[in-house]
Amino acid sequence: MLLAAATELRTRLRTPDFAIGVIAIPVLLYAMFGLPNASSVLPGGTTVGLAMAVSISAYGVVSLAIFTFGEDVAKERGRGWFRTLGATPLPTWVALAGKTTNALVLGILVVVAIALLAVTVGGAQMPAASWLLLGATMLAGVLAFSTLGFAIAFVARPRTAAMIANLVFLPLAFMSGFFVPLGELPQVLRDLAEFLPTFHFGQLAYGVVMPGADVEFWTGAETQPVWVHLAWVAGSAVILGAAALLGARREAVTRRG
Repeated sequence: MLLAAATELRTRLRTPDFAIGVIAIPVLLYAMFGLPNASSVLPGGTTVGLAMAVSISAYGVVSLAIFTFGEDVAKERGRGWFRTLGATPLPTWVALAGKTTNALVLGILVVVAIALLAVTVGGAQMPAASWLLLGATMLAGVLAFSTLGFAIAFVARPRTAAMIANLVFLPLAFMSGFFVPLGELPQVLRDLAEFLPTFHFGQLAYGVVMPGADVEFWTGAETQPVWVHLAWVAGSAVILGAAALLGARREAVTRRG
């Protein structure tokens, strides 16, 4: 499994466009949306630079999860890679575990890159323990939303998986307030956001580094108990994981004829 993860990581880092898309785009988005008002302070004392660092980090890890496990796995499925693996002694789960480990490593790189920019240029200040807790929350997000990626990979047709991943991810990210504060969006979008697992993931991440008053001000939504957000994220992960498993089993039955 470790060899599969190392091989997957080397493959990704040797592909410049992938590395740029995974790491550079979130950093660029933070520079565009977070730095101009980084020194502004929310009512509870949180700087806008820190709040945007959380938003863009959430965007980065959700994007990583959906496209690593959705688009990439769908392409390999379309090329018959999993059929080939089925004819070897290597269990398919080892290859998928390698992809998961690779995504976690890339997720760490995304969070570290944004944190460095937020601290050095954006002036964000926070105890080291809080940064570590935020990083752990983001890695948990990679695992939680990997099920959405797998669902897209095994339910959609391989040729349409990339389009479907974009159609799913962009509205989720926008309506969850990852690009602009949710409080600045129309009320109808804020009402819909509360039914999205990405919104609840964002609420969990904001709660790690921001007081409740600032979370309410930033998102325009009343604070809820942590267990509510956890239930939404975990519940969606279970449902999407079940859909992915059914899709994978259907394909295995089809392969066997």
